[in-house]
Amino acid sequence: MIDLDSCKSLADAIRAATETFTDETCLIEANRDRENARLTYADYRSQVDRLAAGLQATGLNAGDRAAIIMTNQSKWLISGGAVFFAGGVLVPLDYKLTGDEHVFLIKHSGASVLVVEYHLWRAIAAAKDFDSLNVKTVLVTEAPKNADLLGATRWEDCESADTVTPATRSREDDACIVYSSGTGGDPKGCVLTHGVYLTQCKTLMQLYRFDIGDRYLSVLPTNHAIDFMVGFIGPFVCGATVVHLRSLRPEFIKQAFTKYQIAYMALVPMVLKNLRVGLQDTFDRLSPTRSAMLNAAIGLNKVMTRSQPNLNVSRKLLGKVHKGFGGRLKAFFVGGAFTEPDVMQFFYDLGIPVANGYGLTEAGTAITLNDLKPFRSDTVGKPLPGVELKINDADEQGIGEVVVRSQTLMSRYLDDPDQTSQVLRDGWLYTGDLGRVDQTGHLQLFGRRKNMIVTAGGKNVYPEDIENAFSTIAVQEYCVFAYGYLWPNTESRKESLAIVLYLEKGESFDATLLEQLQAINRRLPDYKRVSDYLIWDCDFERTASMKIKRNLLAKSIGKQTDGPTGAIGS
Repeated sequence: MIDLDSCKSLADAIRAATETFTDETCLIEANRDRENARLTYADYRSQVDRLAAGLQATGLNAGDRAAIIMTNQSKWLISGGAVFFAGGVLVPLDYKLTGDEHVFLIKHSGASVLVVEYHLWRAIAAAKDFDSLNVKTVLVTEAPKNADLLGATRWEDCESADTVTPATRSREDDACIVYSSGTGGDPKGCVLTHGVYLTQCKTLMQLYRFDIGDRYLSVLPTNHAIDFMVGFIGPFVCGATVVHLRSLRPEFIKQAFTKYQIAYMALVPMVLKNLRVGLQDTFDRLSPTRSAMLNAAIGLNKVMTRSQPNLNVSRKLLGKVHKGFGGRLKAFFVGGAFTEPDVMQFFYDLGIPVANGYGLTEAGTAITLNDLKPFRSDTVGKPLPGVELKINDADEQGIGEVVVRSQTLMSRYLDDPDQTSQVLRDGWLYTGDLGRVDQTGHLQLFGRRKNMIVTAGGKNVYPEDIENAFSTIAVQEYCVFAYGYLWPNTESRKESLAIVLYLEKGESFDATLLEQLQAINRRLPDYKRVSDYLIWDCDFERTASMKIKRNLLAKSIGKQTDGPTGAIGS
């Protein structure tokens, strides 16, 4: 790992990496069964230098902003490196947004340069406010021959024979403007400095270090805070390799594990849950003899790894399972939303650690992280070194708002001093999340403060906490709401709880599912029990980090329904 303390900017860190790990493989890009690209660190440096010089030739100066909208691919990381080399401020945007949303964020960020895939550029050009977009330079990747680029330039043509002029940047200078729903709800531009990334990268790589040659499979969008850190900056400063897949179909992801012997991968909880379902289905098809052997191996592995992971032991005891993941998998990283404890425990029992944590874009990548010593599936870990964490206005259960202070907090919301002053006070970030710190220093989360329900008896109820109790029900998605939040005109029942169910395709609500709900309900305290259910027929809309957009879901339900589908009963 390069010395990050000696670096003043992310450009310094990337340059040092390319000079230290020159001949190591830096990037692999695969499309189905073939590779599009395989670059060494020297190859990467050459391409970044040429593109950075080209950007400077178009007028990108130190401190100017450049937006990137691309799916995961080598050109994303080449473009990001070039922006940093030219002294620019990177604005990574979610490629899954609509053209109208992209236009809004590009304008809001003040970006003078846009790097974008051709099909996304076409969608932006069709947006109603496209004509008001004031971007000096647009670079388009993968445009067909003779395509109308609408005034843009081909990415491949933005090169300069001149040497890139190194821009002087400091740890206090802006590095990225990252958009997040944040602690409020509307998109906000979190301004993060070079020092934020360098400080957090050093901390995270000391906890989960990449060895030279380790391969990271990048499937989360690179604009996502987790993938930007552990799928770009982190692997680079350690001499590791980032593998991008242009097709994220499950069969190609599975193939990549074995073909490229993946060491690390970051997932959102929903994907991890689906991966568990697939493995469990495979285990359920084993013969009684093989099933007994597997369970015996899992049981012994649990004993041998009780205090901390032991990959050598786990790979010997559960060789076929680990071979299915390529044989070199060290850990999954998971974050962005709540991860069900039983899902994490399932993988840990197989000898595949799941490093889950808690963070906000406003606080860089992570605030807390499980160090797996010992493994705790019921928490999001301890505060990272250098992070102070306290619980404000704790109730009788010790639950209150999570408030943090560290060197990795954003400097501000872009052009929004009022919102900034609401969440940043005296150096502390007020997260809006509810949590409790246990006797061992681990943080447990209970949901968003704005979602908390106070019953007539004075009890605090957290819908996200109740959802955890229903993690075993056989439905595609579910979400718990206060009755009055969905149907505001039902004053007499506003504190009652309703569970919204989106069923698996081809499934229907039957007596078995009702009995499941009733059985779980009976194990809950009276004030936490769910009284009604609603069958919903649409996918839940989610954020880039796969959190359910609860407010939008509630509005849709309130507009389209007059009440629940039925009562759960006892």
